[in-house]
Amino acid sequence: MASELRDLRGVGPSLESSLNQLGIHCCKDLLFHLPFRYEDRTRLHAIGALYPGARVLVEGEVEHSAIVRGRRATLVVVISDGTGRLTLRFFHFRAAQKKQFSRGTRVRCYGEVRGGYQGLDMVHPSYKRILNAADEAVSDRLTPVYPSVEGLGQASWIKLTDQALALLNRHELELEELLPEDLRGNLKIPPLADALAYIHRPPVGADVSALVERRHPAQQRLAMEELLAHNLSVQQLHRRQRRLRAPALTRPSSTEKRFLSQLPFTLTGAQQRVVAEIQEDLSRGHPMQRLVQGDVGSGKTVVAAMAALRAMGNGFQVAVMAPTELLAEQHLRSFREWLEPMGIHPVWLSSKVTGKARQTALQAIEENAPLVIGTHALMQEGVHFSKLGLAVVDEQHRFGVHQRLALLDKADTESLHAHQLIMTATPIPRTLAMTAYAGLETSVIDELPPGRKPVTTAAVSNERRNEVVSRVAAACLEGKQAYWVCTLIEESDAVQAQAAEEVARELQSDLSGVEVGLVHGRMKPAEKQHIMDRFKNGEIQLLVATTVIEVGVDVPNASLMIIENAERLGLAQLHQLRGRVGRGDQQASCVLLYSPPIGPLARERLNIMRQTSDGFRIAEKDLELRGPGEVLGTRQTGMLQFRVADLARDQQLLESIPGVAQRLLDENPGLVQKLIRRWIGDAARFAGV
Repeated sequence: MASELRDLRGVGPSLESSLNQLGIHCCKDLLFHLPFRYEDRTRLHAIGALYPGARVLVEGEVEHSAIVRGRRATLVVVISDGTGRLTLRFFHFRAAQKKQFSRGTRVRCYGEVRGGYQGLDMVHPSYKRILNAADEAVSDRLTPVYPSVEGLGQASWIKLTDQALALLNRHELELEELLPEDLRGNLKIPPLADALAYIHRPPVGADVSALVERRHPAQQRLAMEELLAHNLSVQQLHRRQRRLRAPALTRPSSTEKRFLSQLPFTLTGAQQRVVAEIQEDLSRGHPMQRLVQGDVGSGKTVVAAMAALRAMGNGFQVAVMAPTELLAEQHLRSFREWLEPMGIHPVWLSSKVTGKARQTALQAIEENAPLVIGTHALMQEGVHFSKLGLAVVDEQHRFGVHQRLALLDKADTESLHAHQLIMTATPIPRTLAMTAYAGLETSVIDELPPGRKPVTTAAVSNERRNEVVSRVAAACLEGKQAYWVCTLIEESDAVQAQAAEEVARELQSDLSGVEVGLVHGRMKPAEKQHIMDRFKNGEIQLLVATTVIEVGVDVPNASLMIIENAERLGLAQLHQLRGRVGRGDQQASCVLLYSPPIGPLARERLNIMRQTSDGFRIAEKDLELRGPGEVLGTRQTGMLQFRVADLARDQQLLESIPGVAQRLLDENPGLVQKLIRRWIGDAARFAGV
């Protein structure tokens, strides 16, 4: 039977290596390398009816073509079909290509429509010239588009999958049905081979809209398997963790009562409930794995401090890890303020702690320092805890699963493993939690401290920027404080810092009598802290910042937030930024400043922000708009990159997953491994499976 990649026509060592990069090691793997979308080239669209974001097939006559010289040469072609004009742009082209677009030539193009400076355009569309009657026929079926790597074009994927499907058709490839028979019957789903053949090569007359929206029964059958595989891999990981031994932290300490009595506020009912849930977990002899979700400002850090005091009171070390220097520093300040009066001095460790200071910190950790706070530097080589009992991981979605487990590996406690408390201010939609956090206990702090008022939010065009500046001036002169957040598409810290400096200069010259401060990612920590302290003390009325203030900044008097270029940010980030205001008892406002024109997706995001401040509703919408890899911050890790399933769309499938997963784990562990191998493959390494 042909099953090796080398058995396929056209596959040599180089192509085999490229396929291996994608986790494809045999012909069966090719069948599970599924199209991530389809191109509908079955009908032509009128140019006059196009809109930005549409992926369409159009045909027109070349009116004009030219090579435009600028920062880089661009081949620009204008076509028309009588209903409108469309500009085609090619940044990579050969000189001979310009000759193909002589005036009067009919051209058929497929690509994504974008809003350009002078009307609509397509960048690098696929195209062909219509030279005779034979060229005029459009395709009679959808065209699959496969995930790929550089140098491996779509034509190659068609040839490869054609051969794999032929082997399947001739029964030279055997595919094992891994879903239990009763489940397949209940869901009325097609056999695996039929489903795969349909998805790779939709037949003539296939339900186009169902396939494009991924709700065809063939796709739902595979989505069920994929969701089950992801759930199983995470459950298996957590089951393995639960078989480990952990210290039973049963003894309440006197410092817990002292800590609560010195706080300037009383814990909310939700905080008290979550503290009790954590303490119950800590008293058991296997590692706690609890996820605490709480919207911005709900008081998760106090809950973490209570857990830390319980562990330290029982003679164990506590590590608190955050993904950014700024957030970790915020935790350090909070814990110092609360615990140093009680004689507990946190040890600080980040990648910027070097030389003698680092050696001192490492020695303290090894010699049983009770509390250690830092960034991912806590997981690096050379860091050895003598008796780690509790690891607190904040904003967990920014760490991979394997990263937070690496911290637990630092526990050198005679075969005992540390408890783990995971916190996030990014509410995780229930559907996502059922998959990404299967097997984790979950607590929700669903109550804000008393006196908090919801933040009113408005979306304002940049054309009204002067009005916004006047509003900021009025607020500052009334004694209020404001943030002005600068956002850029560029990832470069240098470019962001430069833009923020420019905005700060402009605002300082426009706002006489208002003290303007500036914070960005390229500043030294001490310099950044000095500015933040001045802002917190009221010496600075307006703080201009890049998105470094997204989390961890708490200034109760700040009641106005301006977010520039808000259309460029995702919902979760907008919600986090907005959460920096409204932390006192006065009414707070957030202005989302956008640069028109904006696309439908950006408009929808801004509308959601105006309509609700409910973090869970925003998280559900974020999942729907961006997908799980983006929401969890795991886009690059291989985790939760679904090939068929969609957590927002497939909620009804998810309902039955936990029960099926539980049954398979109990009754058929061999099937579990096969499902994980089929759907997660090489990426299963993150879960140690």
